Amino acid sequence: MAGPDPMDAIRKTFFLECEDLLEALLEGLDALSAGTGDTDTVHSVFRAVHSIKGGAGAFGLDRLVTFAHRFESGLDALRTGRIEADAGALQLFLRAADLLGDLVRASRDGLPTDAGAEDSVLADLDGLLGTLQEEREEDLDFAPALLAIPLDDDDADDAPAPLRLSFRPHEELYLSGNDPRHILAALSRLGPTEVTCHTEALPDLAALNPESSYLHWTVRCAPGVTAADIEGAFEFVAGLCDLEVTADADPVPAAVSVPADLPPPDKIPPGASTPAPPPAPSSAPAPVATTQTPTVRVDLDRVDRLVNLVGELVINQAMLSQSVRQGGLPPNSPVMAGLDEFLQLTRDIQDSVMMIRAQPIKPLFQRLGRIVREAASRTGKAVRLETSGEGTEIDKTVLDKLTDPLTHMIRNAVDHGLESAEVRRAAGKPDEGTVHLAAHHRSGRVIIDVSDDGGGLDRARIRARAIERGLLSEDADSTPSDLDALLFQPGFSTVDTVSDLSGRGVGMDVVKRAIQTLGGRIAITTEPGKGTTFSISLPLTLAILDGMVFEAGGETMVMPLGAVLETQTVTGADLDALTPESRVLRVRGRMLPLLDLGEVLAHHPRRDDLAGCVALIVQAEGGSRYALTVDRIADQRQVVIKGLGDSYGPIPGIAAATILGDGQVALILDPIELREHAPGARRPLAETMP
Repeated sequence: MAGPDPMDAIRKTFFLECEDLLEALLEGLDALSAGTGDTDTVHSVFRAVHSIKGGAGAFGLDRLVTFAHRFESGLDALRTGRIEADAGALQLFLRAADLLGDLVRASRDGLPTDAGAEDSVLADLDGLLGTLQEEREEDLDFAPALLAIPLDDDDADDAPAPLRLSFRPHEELYLSGNDPRHILAALSRLGPTEVTCHTEALPDLAALNPESSYLHWTVRCAPGVTAADIEGAFEFVAGLCDLEVTADADPVPAAVSVPADLPPPDKIPPGASTPAPPPAPSSAPAPVATTQTPTVRVDLDRVDRLVNLVGELVINQAMLSQSVRQGGLPPNSPVMAGLDEFLQLTRDIQDSVMMIRAQPIKPLFQRLGRIVREAASRTGKAVRLETSGEGTEIDKTVLDKLTDPLTHMIRNAVDHGLESAEVRRAAGKPDEGTVHLAAHHRSGRVIIDVSDDGGGLDRARIRARAIERGLLSEDADSTPSDLDALLFQPGFSTVDTVSDLSGRGVGMDVVKRAIQTLGGRIAITTEPGKGTTFSISLPLTLAILDGMVFEAGGETMVMPLGAVLETQTVTGADLDALTPESRVLRVRGRMLPLLDLGEVLAHHPRRDDLAGCVALIVQAEGGSRYALTVDRIADQRQVVIKGLGDSYGPIPGIAAATILGDGQVALILDPIELREHAPGARRPLAETMP
C-alpha cells in the first residue's frame, strides 16, 4: 500500500509558512503607513512576497506566482526609490496584500477568487509603476545566473556538459524552517543526481554548536538540467546559502548566487568582484542567537486532546479530594499534605496546557485592518485604524469565534459612529476618523475595546425609533443604559436608508449572541460629540474555569468566580420590597435588585422570608450589579466546562455543565442571561441610592 505523498507534507508546511509571511507583510506595511518603518521594513515586506512567490512556483500555483511577481515588482520600485512611500502607494500595497492573502488561502483550499478584484489591483500597480511590460517581467531579486561554459569548436554541436553545483547552507536557512533534504530531493526529481556530503568542518562533539551550519554538499546534476531548473529548486532559500554552479568539465565556478539584497550580475560595476562564500566554520563554538525562540508546529487536534486529558485530570483530582475529606483524615496527615501538593501540581499543569493553546490577538487585529479599509472605501470616509495590546493572548477556540462579531462592530463604527468629513470639519475634528482596537487582561478575563472618535450615540434618536417600533411607550422612563441596550434588539436600526454595509437591523444582535455564546458580555460607553466604546469581556478559555459551587432549591450549581464580586448573609433588615413581585437588597447604602435563584429556576415557590440565605453580589451587563440568593456556599474550585449539546437547545441562564468530585452533574450559570430572563425582570433595574 502506497504511503503518504511527501509533497503533501511540504505543501502543508508551505501554506503554514505563508500565514507567517502574510502577517509579517501586513505588519511591515502598517509600520510604513504609520511612519515608523525604515529601509529594513521595506526589505522585509519585499522578502515576504518574494518567499511566497518562490514557494508557489515550486508547487505550480501559476496564478499566485503571477500576482506575487507583479506585487513584488511594485515593492522593488519602492525599495529602490523609483516610487515614494506616500499614502496612495501604501494603500495600494495594503490592498495587494489583502488580495495576496486571498489567493494563498484559495490555493490552499482549492476555492475560486474574485478575478475582477485581482485585475483591478494589477491595473493600479501598473499605473503606479508606469513601466513597460518587459520591465515587469524582469526577476528583480533572484537574477538568472548566466553560465559561461567554454566548448571546443569541434563540440559546438554536442549537448552541453552536465552541471555541477556546490551548496553551503547558512545558519539562517535552518532557522527559517527549511531542510536541505527537500531541496536535494527536488533536484533528484529533475533526473539522476550524484550527491556528496562534505563533513570536514564538523568539530568534535564537545565543541559542536547545534545552531551552526557545518555541512555542505556537491551535486552532479543529470544531463539536460539547466540553470533555470536549479534556480527553481533553490528559490526557497535565496540569500540563505552559498551556491556555485559550474560545468562538470570546468572546475572554475561559472556563476555565484546573488544574495537577496544585492544587485543582479548585470548591474555590478565592471571590475567589481562577486562576493566570496564565507570560510568554513571553525571548531570553536559559535555564539548562540538569543533573539529567536525555537518553536514547533503541532496539530490543533493534538492540543485539544491534551486539554481534554487535563480536564479529566481536574475531575479526578476533585473526586480524590472529596474522598479524602470524607475519610476524616486530620489536616496535618501525610495524605493531606500529599493531596495539597497534588492540587498545586494539577493547577500548574492546567495553566501550562492552557498557555499552549493561547494565541496572541495580533493576527486577528491585522485581519480587521482590511475590514476598516473596505468599509472606509464603501462609505467614502477617511479612516485610520489604531491598535494596542496586540500581544494579549487568548484561547484559540475563543479567538477563532471573534472574527464575525468584531467585523460587525468595525463596520458599525465606520458607517454609523464616524461622521462625514464635512461634519467632522465643522466640529473642529480632523477629516480622518479613528477606530481604535485595544486588548488587555483584567480580573482573569480578556477585555477587547472597539472605540471610535465619532459623534457618539444619539440616544434621542434611539428612543424615537424604539417608540416607533413599539419597543418603548412614550411615557416610559428609560435610563441611558436601557436605551443603549436597545441597539442589540433584533432588527433595530436608526438608519433610514439601507446600504451594502448596514441599515437592515442585522448586526449588533448577532454580536451580542456570539459574545454570550463565548461566555462573555458587552457594554457600551458613549460621550456625545467625542465617540463611543464597545467593551467586550471574555473568558480566557472555554475549557476550565474557577467557579463557586453552591446549593439552591436542593440542587448543586456553579457560578463563574469572576462574576461574583462579594457574598453576604441576608438579614431581615437588608430586604425591602419595591412591588409585590420585586425586592431589593441593601448593600452598604446601595439598593440592588434581588433574585431568589431557587424561585427563578422553579425549584421551589416564592419565599417571603429570605433571612439566613446567602446573597451573591453579581456583576451584570454594563457594570450594573444585582443580588442572587442561594441556600449555602459549598466550595470554590476549578471545574471543567462540558457543553450541553445541541439536543437540549439554548437554555436561558444556563451556560454549560460540569462534573463534580462526587460524580454529580452541576449546571454552570450565566449571570447575565439569568438576570435578563428572570420572571418580572426582563429589563435590568439600575442601581439606585437611598
